[in-house]
Amino acid sequence: MSLRESLPKVITELPGPKAKAVLDRRAEAMPAAIRSIYPIVIDKAEGAMIEDPDGNVFLDWVGGVGVMNVGYSQPEVVEAVREQSGKFFHSMMNITTSPLYIEYAEAMSAIAPVRGEKKQVMLANSGAEAVENAVKIARGSTGRPNIIVFSGAFHGRTTLAMTMTAKKAYAIGMGPFPDGIYRAEFPYVYRRPSGMSEAEAIDYYVSKLGDVFENSSPPQYVAAIVFEPVQGEGGFVPAPFEWVKAVREICDRHGILMIADEVQTGFARSGRMFASEYYKEGGYEPDIMAFAKSVAGGLPLSGVVASKEIMDKVTPGTIGGTYNGNALACASALAVLKKMQAEDYPAKARAIAEKCRARFDSWKVEFKEVGDVRGVGAMMGIEFVKDEAKTPYPEIVGKIVAAAWAKGLIIESAGTYGNVIRFLSPLCVTDAQLEEGLKIFEASIRECV
Repeated sequence: MSLRESLPKVITELPGPKAKAVLDRRAEAMPAAIRSIYPIVIDKAEGAMIEDPDGNVFLDWVGGVGVMNVGYSQPEVVEAVREQSGKFFHSMMNITTSPLYIEYAEAMSAIAPVRGEKKQVMLANSGAEAVENAVKIARGSTGRPNIIVFSGAFHGRTTLAMTMTAKKAYAIGMGPFPDGIYRAEFPYVYRRPSGMSEAEAIDYYVSKLGDVFENSSPPQYVAAIVFEPVQGEGGFVPAPFEWVKAVREICDRHGILMIADEVQTGFARSGRMFASEYYKEGGYEPDIMAFAKSVAGGLPLSGVVASKEIMDKVTPGTIGGTYNGNALACASALAVLKKMQAEDYPAKARAIAEKCRARFDSWKVEFKEVGDVRGVGAMMGIEFVKDEAKTPYPEIVGKIVAAAWAKGLIIESAGTYGNVIRFLSPLCVTDAQLEEGLKIFEASIRECV
């Protein structure tokens, strides 16, 4: 059986001797500040499976934290990169024009659910770069200085993105931070004020946005409102559609641009190619969209898409970069997009979500520690609590993650309180692998509660 079709298999003590030798070298060669969450060494990977140098096989439900939606080592993607590598690796777009950059920009413009008849795309390398450039584009287009972000947000680790990120554990000792970033309360409906209905909660969280205008920045000085359709590090908290619609109306009223950070939700994860497609269906799509992670099957690529009208107002020289639109990454991205469209990866995400949601919901009934199950498509989170007061339970999450890893399933925590387990399996996962993962996950919960 190929690794692509394999099931989890642990044959040594973890980590095994070969993996431990690599991890010992890591401790000497790399800064401890780049944390190692799991003592796992990757030797090769295919589909949704990872094999370490000792022959242990793991089912990956983290996917490089949302990078491997298409799966590891897909033959079409590998071949596209191999073919391009025989031509040239890179061309800086300020000097020479790479047709692959143009081809990918055209492909993204054709499918991106943002406002505008004519769209344009700039490419970068990472999610943080994409978000930062989205902000620069909004400021350049509007001539306004300020940006509104939200509690629970994660936008990256560059200085501006770190400022936009809510959890300050990612920013310890990194100040001073840029001015002009203001924060509103995100609609974390599970943790809404006691006694409030979900409908009342939407109005409550919309009013919190109004408080920022009153207390921090008048709307005429706000260039953009930036949010994740489903918060990642914040605990896989989805933005309710009615709230997004209200934000869109506020933006329209005040000439503010709405930016969707689809770095993690993009490329079929949400059950659509982009979560903003749900908004477009309702007529409240964003003005600007940032994308990254699963765009190129593991090669560094990201980007920003907006209308030509918005892009035309940006001062030349203020956006761009040396490696933006690297030819190998673009070749990979084109192959990823072609495969996702040909095999209807959004439908795969919906099918996976249906199976997982049914099992996760059953755990919510069986285990009092499972407080909430939520998400959009195959981007789901399970929140663990200690009691009916919803006291966060990060301790049990740490134990469940460790128990699952010992059985060959890689899962990871998330959330402001570290009490959420995220689901980000590659969307090419087989039915047998998905079922085995659910069995391991459930067994790990039983072992720890």
